[in-house]
Amino acid sequence: MFSWFRRLRLVQRRTIRCPTWFGYFCLVALLAGPLAWWFVCGESFLSLTRRLPADVLVVEGWIGRDGVGAAAVEFKRGGYQYIIATGGLGTARGWADPGWSYADGADHELIRLGVPEERIVVAPSGDSETQRTYESAVAVRRALEVRSMHPKALNVFTWGPHARRSRLVFAKVQGPGTEVGVVSWTPTRDEALPWWRSSDRAKELLTETAGYLYEMFFDSGRMSNYAGEEPSPRGFGHSELNANRQDSWFNWSWRPLA
Repeated sequence: MFSWFRRLRLVQRRTIRCPTWFGYFCLVALLAGPLAWWFVCGESFLSLTRRLPADVLVVEGWIGRDGVGAAAVEFKRGGYQYIIATGGLGTARGWADPGWSYADGADHELIRLGVPEERIVVAPSGDSETQRTYESAVAVRRALEVRSMHPKALNVFTWGPHARRSRLVFAKVQGPGTEVGVVSWTPTRDEALPWWRSSDRAKELLTETAGYLYEMFFDSGRMSNYAGEEPSPRGFGHSELNANRQDSWFNWSWRPLA
């Protein structure tokens, strides 16, 4: 009669399997191994350099005057036909006056370093606080389309750990018809010390790691978003130099946040 009542138990005995000490060791090693590898090799992994035989070199203007100078050297040594300066609007942190375009700043510096003006293509990107690398990639594609240029390959010149993400974003935007290579540039003062000795570099490594992983697995439909847009005439040719732009440029720090 009360058999059903006996089945109403609050607890019951079960047999569970727990790892042995060796099992725990294997679990810890499985988790700690990749983290240890990333601690030692993460920055160099992200700082990819993979040059392709190309006629077009793209420089991301936000990497600063020293970086743009290194890009000018790469342009002269690499036998490129064109160099595209791209980037969005600068901020007060990177410029004397906010609102200057990194693309225009890079353009001015390239001319100062002896790059022929007719070889420079200025591709300013939109004023966006997010997806700035993507906006720059779209600006470059528009600039090429306006000039009816369809290169089989191009190389992107950018700052160290940002290189892998830049290459991935530019490859998505350019599409299968254009191969994308990358050249990473690291300031001399950063080459002498490991990244964990600098709080700024540690923060940047975490940011670039998260950004690369996100870009590798998602694109948020951005390729399809671009497909319907018309090329902008702002995306090609040498921009006009304002009379007071030179003063703002020479107060530019080497590497603002990007």
